[in-house]
Parts: sequence; structure tokens; C-alpha cells
Amino acid sequence: MFDAEVKEVCDLYHQAQESAQQSTHLVSCDEMTGIQATERKAPTKPMRPGIIERQEFEYIRHGTLSLIANFEVATGLVLCPSLAPTRTEVDFAAHIQTTIDSDSHGEWIFIVDQLNTHKSESLVRLVAKQCGIEGDLGEKGRRGILKSMGSRSEFLKDKTHRIRFVYLPKHTSWLNQVEIWFSILVRRLLKRASFGSVQELHQRILSFISYFNQTMAKPFKWTYKGRPLT
Repeated sequence: MFDAEVKEVCDLYHQAQESAQQSTHLVSCDEMTGIQATERKAPTKPMRPGIIERQEFEYIRHGTLSLIANFEVATGLVLCPSLAPTRTEVDFAAHIQTTIDSDSHGEWIFIVDQLNTHKSESLVRLVAKQCGIEGDLGEKGRRGILKSMGSRSEFLKDKTHRIRFVYLPKHTSWLNQVEIWFSILVRRLLKRASFGSVQELHQRILSFISYFNQTMAKPFKWTYKGRPLT
């Protein structure tokens, strides 16, 4: 089962360009939580001949943000980012709604991990509405499609839906391409930055994403084909 699930994700990655030509968006999606708006107590001292840059080690905390990001596999673009203090079930469903609204007639495949908010009642109801699926969805914890995370995920994985989710096996964050992009965000923006407020952190993340999409975005070269690792 594990090998088959890994192979499915890798096959989707390798078919992403062809899928995009058929108006199917393959999106690697995940949350980056607890991004801190920290301000250095003293300015960084720039390099001088024979002296390296010196950064103040004490800082002031101004709060945190959570980023929900989509990395479009075929283009390398970061689509419809969501920034908020939380990443609840409602936050994630709203993020997916905003994403699919960017191409309301296209097909969407979201690569996500096993987090419970990725298998929520809100998400099932959203997909059912967007795909024109009528009828009784059941009741959470009691019956029908909404009964459990297992039943909800089976509905959300349905390949006949215009919008569907592909779930990564547990402990395979390395399979999620958006994680590679998160590392770029950390190295290029967050690691040595100083932010005077949460609002400044919010704006600079959005500005970086805009800059990335205009100047740096390209598909990652995915070489792993899903064969069992030995």
C-alpha cells in the first residue's frame, strides 16, 4: 500500500505538464505554521573589511502567522497564498475555495498530507457543492460520507470528481513539493530578517511570493519515480 501511494504521487508529478495542457491543475499544498514576526533589538552591523556581518541575538516577539501555500507542479508558481493567525478547518476550506475560484471550470488535484483539517466536513461540503453532487452526505460521527475521517477522505479522493485530493502516506513530507518551496522562503526571506509587526511580516511574505513568481518560478526537476527505497 505504501509503495503504491508513493508511486501515485510520483506519477502525478511526472504527468503534470501533460495534465496542465488539459486544464488540470496539480497543486502541492501544505501549511507553514508559527512563522514568527521577530524584531532584532539592535540593528544588524554590516560587513567591513576583515569583519563579518554581525546580527543582534536578542529580539522582540510581535506574534505569529500561518501560511497555507499552493505550489503548482507544472509551472512552479505559488498560487493563492493564505496568511492568517490560525490554520483551522475553516481556514483550510476557505483557502481551497479561493484557489479553485481562480479557475472555476478547471480540474484540481491537491497533494496534501494526512492532517485532519484536510479530511474535514467543511471540505467535503465544499467539494460536493463545487462538483454539483446532491443528496444526503450523512452526519459527522454517525453515518454516511461525513461519518469518519476515513469515509470523508474516500469521498475527497474520488477520481471522478473535478476537485480531488491525493493523500501522502504518513512520514513522507519529502514527497510534498511545496516543502521544497518552504525551504526557499526560509533561506531567502525569514532566516535573517527582522519584522517590526505581524502586518509587516504578512506584507513581506506576499511581496516575496510575488517576486518569486515573476523571477524565480520554475518546475522542480523531480527524478524519483516511486520505486521502493532499498
